[in-house]
Amino acid sequence: MKDSKTKKESTLDNKNFPDPNQTFPLKGYEQLCFLKNIIQNPNIIVGDFTYYHDFEDVKNFERNVKYHFDFAGDKLFIGKFCMIASGVKFIMNGANHLSEAISSFPFAIFEGWEHAMDGKAYPNKGDTHIGNDVWLGNDVTVMPGVTIGDGAIVGANSVVTKDVPAYSIVGGNPAKIIKMRFSDERIKELLKMAWWNWPIEKISAHVSELTGKDLIQNQALNTSAKKE
Repeated sequence: MKDSKTKKESTLDNKNFPDPNQTFPLKGYEQLCFLKNIIQNPNIIVGDFTYYHDFEDVKNFERNVKYHFDFAGDKLFIGKFCMIASGVKFIMNGANHLSEAISSFPFAIFEGWEHAMDGKAYPNKGDTHIGNDVWLGNDVTVMPGVTIGDGAIVGANSVVTKDVPAYSIVGGNPAKIIKMRFSDERIKELLKMAWWNWPIEKISAHVSELTGKDLIQNQALNTSAKKE
């Protein structure tokens, strides 16, 4: 058969959504990328359609994941459909010093003092988790081991030192809750709906509802992800 196409190729030709595997989804604009496509470090895991914007170079993202040393063993998880602004920084566990010892100085990393930490360990707060549909404003700093819940918004220049509830708006240094985006009942419904896990065709069919205020009223949409 001449130039025959697979079913998958035909579907891609006729798709009505951006390609999550495309590095630069905005034609002619390379300051915004779908983040997963530029990540080199296997300990940074990013979901589909999450984008990063940088005023200079999108490769700054990994440069801004600080103190991410292999010996610490921690990972950075970022969900789907997140919006990460220029200058956002993640401080990982390699930055931790002793805070309950007499001295915080890292003697053991220097030649001759390697024995200083025998039988001891530096603090490790675990992996850092950013949920889905999270907006991190310009120059936000996220500290080690923090979890930022789905749908949260973090204001510019904030320093996130502890977990952020889903669908909250936080800001400041340290970041504190400014307000909740929705009522407790609506937040439970949105988390149950988990629209970011829908098949992409379903998301595409309902982007108008997703950008409105009354989505949760539409019972046809109030379902968890299913294969269609």
